[in-house]
Parts: sequence; structure tokens; C-alpha cells
Amino acid sequence: MSDTETETPAAVAEAEPTERPPRQTSPERIVDAIEAVLFSSAKPVRERDLAELLDATPAAVTGALDLLRGRTDEDGRGIRVEKVAGGWRFVTRPEFDALLRRFHEVTERSRLSLAALETLAIIAYRQPITLPEVQEIRGVNCASVLKTLFEKKLVTTAGKKAVVGTPFLYRTTPDFLMRFGLNDLDELPRPEDLDADLAATLEAREIAAPTAGPPGIRVEPGDAEPEADAPPEADADAEE
Repeated sequence: MSDTETETPAAVAEAEPTERPPRQTSPERIVDAIEAVLFSSAKPVRERDLAELLDATPAAVTGALDLLRGRTDEDGRGIRVEKVAGGWRFVTRPEFDALLRRFHEVTERSRLSLAALETLAIIAYRQPITLPEVQEIRGVNCASVLKTLFEKKLVTTAGKKAVVGTPFLYRTTPDFLMRFGLNDLDELPRPEDLDADLAATLEAREIAAPTAGPPGIRVEPGDAEPEADAPPEADADAEE
């Protein structure tokens, strides 16, 4: 008897490839599961990871996220869903910032200094960029500031530049996108947009509170012209 004739039906069944069940196509069937995943995740979750986890089509995941975003956009909700750093996450609404800080006993804000913001902006717009190039733009030494940005995980290395000395190249990180609420670098405001926004802001302030000019002096006929203010007398204590 040949080997083929001795195979059991169970062995034959195991050898035959099984058909993969169709992917889930209904957003309504996976929206609750996506809500649970996002709620339990400390970092943004990408759509393709959700599709793989739930064995659903990309269209179903996108539709479910739209449904979830619609739920959290309703009035009276304390949380919302946002797309940031290439993924989705739950965040609290900004109007509850003071309340949550009091509840969690957060007394200090983790703010970046002006020097750090300037350095980070240069890296964000010019990346990948070397430290000497950053210093040339700012006109000051940025080594200590760059170290601070590294500690906060806002920048990282991106290889070395093929020039004399082979300095490191630097770029921003996903934590940078999360910190500033950006989905990708394309959402950074363009310099021309910033100029237009600044001009509009200054114009609006001027309309709301016009800059007062020097008060005029009116001389009636027959009146003597006002004398110039005499210089203040020297302080006797100062002379002593």
C-alpha cells in the first residue's frame, strides 16, 4: 500500500489550505472595539494597525473612526478623538485643563524656553539639519538647547552629513508631532501664512486700540506760548 493510500481523512483535511474569512466591512460592528483600543492605548494607534487587529477593511476602520469622532464631538463630552502623529488617540478637551491640573496636582507647566522654541522651529522647518547650520541661523551656540530637546525626546539624530567632520543630522520625532498636535510635518504653518497672520493680528489690534499720537498744543490769541519744561533739579541725596 502506498503512502498516499495510508493517509487518514484528518491528515488530508489539515493539508488542504483553509479559506480566510472575509474581512469586516461594517463600521458599526467595529466602532466599539476601536473605542476600547484607543481608550487603553498610551500612544496614537495607526489605522492600518487597527485594521489588522480587528481583521477589518481600511474603509471600515475609517468609517468607524468617523462615527467615533461624531460621538465625541457632541456637546457635553469631556473627551474627543484626534488624529496626531499618524495615528488616533483620545484626548481631554482644553477647557478642562485647569480642572485636570488641580485634580492631578500638577503645579508646574512643562514649557519650552524661547531659545528652545527657536531651535526646534529651525530643525522642524529645515530638517535634516546639522548643529553648525542651526547655530549659523540663530547666531548663537545651541549645543545646550539641543541637549534639552533631546532629553524631552522632541529631536533625534538622522545619520551624518557627508561633509568634512561628518556632523550629525537632526530631525524631529513623533513626540514632537504629539506635543504640538500635528498629524504630520505637512501641517506645519508655512512662513508666508505666518507673515499674513501676524499682519492681520497687528491690524486688528490697531483698529481696536489706535495708537495715540502726541497731544497737540493749542495757543489762543493773546496767550503766551507755553514755556519748555525746566529740567528736573538734581537730587541732593544723589550729589552726596
